[in-house]
Amino acid sequence: MNRLALCLSRAIARVTEAALGPYQTAVVRIGFAATWLLFLLREYPHRQELYGPDAPWSFDLAQQLTADNHAFTALLSSDSRTFFEVAYFLAVLSSALLLLGWRTRATSVLFMIGVLSLQNRSVFVGDGGDNVLHLMSIYLVFTRCGQVWSLDARRAARASAARARAARVVPDRAGPALWAVSGLVLLTAALTGRTGGGWLVPALMWATWAGAALWWAAGRWARTPEPRILLDVIANILHNGALFVIMAEACLIYATAGWYKIQGSRWQDGTAVYYPLHLDYFSPWPALADLLSANGTLVMLVTYGTVIVQVAFPFTLFNRRVKNVLLAAMMTEHAVIAVVLGLPFFSLAMIAADSVFLPTSFLYRLGGWAARARGRLFRRSDPELPVQRFPEADEQPRVGFGA
Repeated sequence: MNRLALCLSRAIARVTEAALGPYQTAVVRIGFAATWLLFLLREYPHRQELYGPDAPWSFDLAQQLTADNHAFTALLSSDSRTFFEVAYFLAVLSSALLLLGWRTRATSVLFMIGVLSLQNRSVFVGDGGDNVLHLMSIYLVFTRCGQVWSLDARRAARASAARARAARVVPDRAGPALWAVSGLVLLTAALTGRTGGGWLVPALMWATWAGAALWWAAGRWARTPEPRILLDVIANILHNGALFVIMAEACLIYATAGWYKIQGSRWQDGTAVYYPLHLDYFSPWPALADLLSANGTLVMLVTYGTVIVQVAFPFTLFNRRVKNVLLAAMMTEHAVIAVVLGLPFFSLAMIAADSVFLPTSFLYRLGGWAARARGRLFRRSDPELPVQRFPEADEQPRVGFGA
């Protein structure tokens, strides 16, 4: 009984003391923000036909559908072309800011609003990658995805260094201003009845807005550290819960896809991969598709390998080495799909979802390599800059999912 209580107390402490997987969460944030940003930029010339007033799925049809399924979309607040252009620009801006990690708590909410608004405006535009992005944009709101590799982390490090030197810390003005503007927008939408359909997303936005106010008030006016510690514990619990859901979602996607493939006759006889390679819609490089499909043995190996990897992956999470091998295989497969079948954004979304399982040691080294490359680049432009030291592999942090 004492051993059980000890294990339980350790588990509770691990969930509440720290936000786990900071590097994995940062990669997921960067991956999905980059995927959505690149998609919006590529489809910019066709934005009106996809999601705007010129879309085949008209404004009236979209209103009728959302009235039944209560899906959230801010684009049905007005059928004005100007309103749509502003909304599309804000979706692009929020994606770029989330990618950079600027005010991630606020920009993650704006990112979610942009994704849900555009996708629910024209529900028949998109593929499986859009469904993954749809879900992950909601989960990211609950995570502390700006702990590392973000402008937020850099600002926090500078403030901490200033306090350590007993120097004056510049007060944060952008945060309160952003909070005030977002509160005014939420209040206006609530009073005018333009909350976008349903209650879940508006409630989430109000909860995030109120949580930001409590966090700021606890840091500024609380006489004891207990209120800030309590809020920090709640944020850690939400983060770790959302991170678990992201991992479970990725496992569910692969397990479901794999078990459904097993039931298909083309997957059973090892020829399923052959047919997409000869569809005009999925053949941006016909010569490459013909080269790959010409080898029957290769087609059979890829077909069976895809099923085996997808079915087996959720069961390999407890074995780090096997998991890493299958993870590399799945990411390589998605990269091949992006090139051969012409589905870059589907592949990017799936690779971003897979990134939550990347080992911490690899991500830490990746960050070190990127920092060294950036340091060399800036020193080349300005030789007088000091040489920056980066931690070695054996100095990596221990908070995460293992080496």
